[in-house]
Amino acid sequence: MSKKPLILITNDDGVTAPGIRTLIEVMKGLGEVVVVAPDSPQSGMGHAVTLNKPLRLDELDIYPGIRAFQCNGTPVDCVKLAVDIVLDRKPDLLVSGINHGSNSSINVIYSGTMSAAVEGAIEGISSIGFSLLDYSYKANFAPLVPFVRQIAKEVLEKKLPAGTLLNVNFPKVENQKEIKGVKVCRQALAKWKENFVERTDPNGRQYFWMTGHFINNDKGEDTDEWALEHGYVSVVPVQFDLTDHHQIPFLNSWDFHVQ
Repeated sequence: MSKKPLILITNDDGVTAPGIRTLIEVMKGLGEVVVVAPDSPQSGMGHAVTLNKPLRLDELDIYPGIRAFQCNGTPVDCVKLAVDIVLDRKPDLLVSGINHGSNSSINVIYSGTMSAAVEGAIEGISSIGFSLLDYSYKANFAPLVPFVRQIAKEVLEKKLPAGTLLNVNFPKVENQKEIKGVKVCRQALAKWKENFVERTDPNGRQYFWMTGHFINNDKGEDTDEWALEHGYVSVVPVQFDLTDHHQIPFLNSWDFHVQ
């Protein structure tokens, strides 16, 4: 058995996306790397799993010296297949990304990148989701490399508490010097305001195209949105236990007695 840490890499932009290529280059210097990622973009899939069609897993020879697989399912499917089928031991680290686009604030709920990391945490794997605030296919990932490496090293050495993972977002910059540092933050209380453009297809059938804009009314200087706006890398500890523990005493004061 290899003494190197075993690192599972996945994403939601597809197995050949520039972001995952950057992540592979960084992680192969930290351990033994295995890639299991979607065969096509799966952005916005959240924690979806495939139940109504067969899942296919194909090994690829596209990254020299790296075992890589593509899956026709969701990012969460990729993690499940990696853990149950591909790997012979539990990874020491799961990294997802680097996503082309923000996963700060409420975006964490919708993100396939982050849901893959959440699934890793559910499996008891120290997991990190990495994202860059640049949706371009030609996004510049080079300035992120030292920060990605250092954050991953810290997690490998110190581990994360059970049930906790990290949501790491990077501001869009041209060079490393523009990044002011790293801030551990809370998730900003913000949301998307959707609009639906109504259209008609060539067959005369009505359809809708979703658009919208991001609304952030959270002015706190301890949030991920503030950190990113001011040139910092944001690191938010995330948990998959969605229980609002503070409200349990309040609900216990209610009268649920049925007459």
